[in-house]
Amino acid sequence: MGVPLLDLKAQWAQVGDEIKAALEEVYDTQRFIMGPLVGAFENEIAEYCGAKHAVGCASGSDAIVLALMALDIGPGDEVIIPTFTFFATVGSVVRVGAKPVFADSDPVTFNMLPGEIERLATERTKAVMPVHLFGQVAEMEAITAACRARGIAIVEDAAQSIGAKYKGKRVGQTGGHIATFSFFPSKNLGCLGDGGMCVTDDETLAQRMAILRNHGAEPKYYHQLVGLNSRLDALQAAALRVKLKYLEEWHAGRRTNAADYDARLDGVHGVTTPRIHPDCWSIYNQYTLRIAGGRRNEVMDGLKARGIGCEIYYPVPLHLQQCFKELGGREGDCPNAEAMAGDAVSIPIYPELTQAQRDEVVAAIRELAGAAAGGG
Repeated sequence: MGVPLLDLKAQWAQVGDEIKAALEEVYDTQRFIMGPLVGAFENEIAEYCGAKHAVGCASGSDAIVLALMALDIGPGDEVIIPTFTFFATVGSVVRVGAKPVFADSDPVTFNMLPGEIERLATERTKAVMPVHLFGQVAEMEAITAACRARGIAIVEDAAQSIGAKYKGKRVGQTGGHIATFSFFPSKNLGCLGDGGMCVTDDETLAQRMAILRNHGAEPKYYHQLVGLNSRLDALQAAALRVKLKYLEEWHAGRRTNAADYDARLDGVHGVTTPRIHPDCWSIYNQYTLRIAGGRRNEVMDGLKARGIGCEIYYPVPLHLQQCFKELGGREGDCPNAEAMAGDAVSIPIYPELTQAQRDEVVAAIRELAGAAAGGG
């Protein structure tokens, strides 16, 4: 039947009418930039995350930039980030003029190894940016302890992990000074384009980010800072307020699908299913396998031939990207990340997957990976 990697039309079938009605209300008010709907959504996100403040912005990438700017990070500063992540993490560091320092990742959880902070931190290290990759929170207790001992700020890149938990607490209460989210359509909570959010318990940082997102003006036309034009618009807030009501239900659907995959793919020859740290509760923004023996691309070709969506997150670690050649990154610097780039592949996990679709995915992987006959 074919199974897409993500089927947003299935989600739209559930919430489309509600969203259309919410958008009509915005059209009637003609208040498209900021306004009460954005404020209401910020309050709802802060409450959902257990944080005191939430500041909406134009994208997940801008959310990281605003967080770094609010912490006064810029030229001459270093920010430790995982090399195995989406480019926005490092791009945001470079945009504020700071130097990215690339850390290796845990081969089990895909998240940054806390021990890398001790190895890489210098007197110029101003922040550490753990990325809660694929819906699982990084080991924040160890990361927080290492940063506090050195007086280093923590910005949590939680673009893929809104609602994920660490030791029972949702991201936003997991130890960072600021946590940032993306509402790109493919995320568990996705808008109708681009959108982002920063959450924090620090009122001063929240006020600073709110000023920075609006050209640094407070009040209007009076500029304390040089900021950005990065405001969350009311249309996106209206759509996201509708979707937020369903977010826990969608998390549950993804977790149910993941449990089914775990039960039927764990132990398949050459396939390693995702491993969730015992302190974590994953929202499975992605369900990422590792395919051993150099067979990842072969398996992917077979899945695509069957109409089954799959994707490599991420084929080139950041320290090996051409645009950072001058930083001197070499193969072997981050061996775990380099290995994951060569064997990781994500398969469909969206909550609307049917049993028949999961059956098709499982059967294809078992066949392509050379599993014993009779499984699945």
